[in-house]
Amino acid sequence: MIEITSNNSFLNLKKELSNLKINSSFLSYEFHSALETSGSVGKNSGWIPFPIVAKSEGKMVGFMPIYLKEHSYGEYVFDWSWAEAFHKSGLNYYPKMISAIPFSPITGNRVIADNLDIKKMMVKALEKILLDHKISSCHILFPNEEDASLFKDMGWLQREGVQFRWENKNYDNFEQFLSNLSHNKRKKIKQERKKINNLNIEVTIKQGNLILDKDIEFFYTCYCNTYMLHNSSPYLTKEFFYQLNNDMPNKLVFIFAQQDGKRVASALNIISEQSLYGRYWGALEYIPGLHFELCYYAGQEFCIQNKLKYFEGGAQGEHKLARGFDPFKTFSNHFIANSDFKSAIESFLSKEKTHITMYTDELEERSAFKKK
Repeated sequence: MIEITSNNSFLNLKKELSNLKINSSFLSYEFHSALETSGSVGKNSGWIPFPIVAKSEGKMVGFMPIYLKEHSYGEYVFDWSWAEAFHKSGLNYYPKMISAIPFSPITGNRVIADNLDIKKMMVKALEKILLDHKISSCHILFPNEEDASLFKDMGWLQREGVQFRWENKNYDNFEQFLSNLSHNKRKKIKQERKKINNLNIEVTIKQGNLILDKDIEFFYTCYCNTYMLHNSSPYLTKEFFYQLNNDMPNKLVFIFAQQDGKRVASALNIISEQSLYGRYWGALEYIPGLHFELCYYAGQEFCIQNKLKYFEGGAQGEHKLARGFDPFKTFSNHFIANSDFKSAIESFLSKEKTHITMYTDELEERSAFKKK
């Protein structure tokens, strides 16, 4: 007998989540509890925790990271035009539901269970909640291909997107990676790194027990400064980063830049499975080329040294192509309760998919690697 329930907090799931095989840092209890206890999600944030849980004989056998959303900020799959169309028709788009990693466009599992039937039961239970409570929609953001196919097979709409990922092809060092690039791209990267070196900038990496409170304080100052430059406010609180460092320090990789002994910029990466994910960056002053050094080249070198397979440098950014990143397809799935709007959005997604395919083909032609 499988029982499907919803919860109003991730904090209640600490012991139960340990029963599931969750390898992702971003799906762990530690990550979601840090978000919740730090106030980054929850009351007044527009992100209300609503995890879906499947139990058999009192033991958790399935899990979905669900949030009730009062806006569309921090998602990286944009549906503002959908919300506007709903409102113009006199319908409420918010609150809506999403399954996602808050503030992180990270691809991974969104329906976690060993059994396909349990996965389908959780999806059906989610659909029932949406219809019973007259919630406009649910959006599964950045599921892996397996989960994306599951939702598509169950009648959910599917949307495609593009991100960029660097692959470590068993390189022994950074020079070996560069040797695989075309002459112009290789030359450009060497010039960029040389300029940083000539500015007397030193790059250091900290992980685990080497990370000190002053490191987090400096990083958070840089993080907030990035938002201020864009006339925005940071999503994540300082407490979130402190708790993350306390609960999963070996998964955090801080990269700092200092010039003439004074720190000027920092970046935070998170290790999950066999990948390094570039998450947040900031600088106290603008230095040409410093972003590329901290957010791309230092991360690539870290992956080579630590035998990590992939490095994902965040959402968007065609400039990543010139630095050895390749495009890859992302997905999202959408349940739209209103049949008329579902048809309209389905038509929109069909046209959008054609453009995404053409765009991806164009990106692949612009690869930095030598032509075979």
